Amino acid sequence: MDTRTYKVKDVVSVIEAFAPLGIQESWDNSGLSVGSPESPVHSILLGLDCTPELVDEAVAAGADMIVTHHPLIFSGLKKIAPEDPVGLAVMKAVKAGVSVYSAHTTADKVVAGVSGAMARRLGLSDIMILDREDGDVGLGTVGNLPFPMSSADAVRYVKEKFSLKAVRTSRPIDIPVSRVAMCGGAGSSLIGKAEASGAQLFISGDISYHHFFTGKDFMIMDIGHYESEIEIVAILFSLLKKNFPTFAVRITENIYSNPVFYF
Repeated sequence: MDTRTYKVKDVVSVIEAFAPLGIQESWDNSGLSVGSPESPVHSILLGLDCTPELVDEAVAAGADMIVTHHPLIFSGLKKIAPEDPVGLAVMKAVKAGVSVYSAHTTADKVVAGVSGAMARRLGLSDIMILDREDGDVGLGTVGNLPFPMSSADAVRYVKEKFSLKAVRTSRPIDIPVSRVAMCGGAGSSLIGKAEASGAQLFISGDISYHHFFTGKDFMIMDIGHYESEIEIVAILFSLLKKNFPTFAVRITENIYSNPVFYF
């Protein structure tokens, strides 16, 4: 029986073997944002966003570490106040001695991460990194559908596979969709890469109005930021549960932290 006392740095080591901190985008803030690498860990709570409610849940469950996809502290904080959700979450975590770690663009840039999960959900074959960097990492993925389909069928297929009520798309195209590119989260910067990859469809989130003006044989689909990334929570859960089987690793009971509401 494993009776080791694990520390934050042990959990971080496992996560970063999967998604190395060094590959994060320059504007990102993945990593440990609250706590010490030397703090002991007996229980971990996972979610997509580190909200004040998630910290409360961690405290109530006896978790001493939170792991999320989105960083708690993303841009520079000029003050920490309870009126601000980020400030309140930081205050609650510090007060309770809960460490907070995020794997953001680090988990975006590995094939086993966010965009790879999107591709696997669609059953794509010959999956490749869309915007490849050195070291076989990069943003987005691209691959081939199980069979060509019309743009209308492609919309229905994506909605079914992602359990979506609605999507936003550019003008439907008249040619079959057989190759699909995607990027979890906000992927507008990869639209050109997607089109150059030979994809007829690019799937992402946070697509702005002007990007929906596309060429004749290329289509864009916005499935939502949250909806494109949520599967990473289950991936991180499986990773940590496998490596730390002797203590509690759980996913938040309030997994739906999407700040966007649909009516």
